[in-house]
Amino acid sequence: MKAMLLFGACLCAGAAQVLAAQKPLDTEHSSLTIHVGKAGLFSAAGHEHVVTAPVAGGSLDDGSAPHVEFRVEAARLMVAPEEHQSEVQQRMQEQVLESGKFPEIRFASNEIKPTGNGEWDVAGKLTLHGQTRPVRLQVRFADQTYVGSVTIKQTDFGIQLVSAGGGTVKVKDELKIDFAIKTK
Repeated sequence: MKAMLLFGACLCAGAAQVLAAQKPLDTEHSSLTIHVGKAGLFSAAGHEHVVTAPVAGGSLDDGSAPHVEFRVEAARLMVAPEEHQSEVQQRMQEQVLESGKFPEIRFASNEIKPTGNGEWDVAGKLTLHGQTRPVRLQVRFADQTYVGSVTIKQTDFGIQLVSAGGGTVKVKDELKIDFAIKTK
């Protein structure tokens, strides 16, 4: 009888380990980097911006039904040091992101397919500026980190493009977002 109880306990412990595939994200070491380009007739007069976005929370399940989700607090996006950084930061928060109205940016996968050794095709929904749109990206696992990039259009999310000089210098609609996600 004791042997049966011990076997049952071991079986339950083993099943718990198999089912425990969901891991919280390591928010301290996970981030997004957004590359903001320039466009327009006099785009040479403008400059590109780099914005960092720390991950505020989320989880990754690498079990039999893989899933990833994370959130970013819009107010924590930070323009990398540059000339006129405070102006650019304020404009990004108030006019572009409207972080007071739309405080969170969210991503949740709805399909993850392996494409090779340590590589996946991930489809999901990105919520930005109060709009949710489908996105598809390639992810690879390197140095204990899930990395990749995706390009989105700001206007797909209802974001007004910032411009100067009567539109002769403006922010490019396409944003390239690089990400590095670690789990605990």
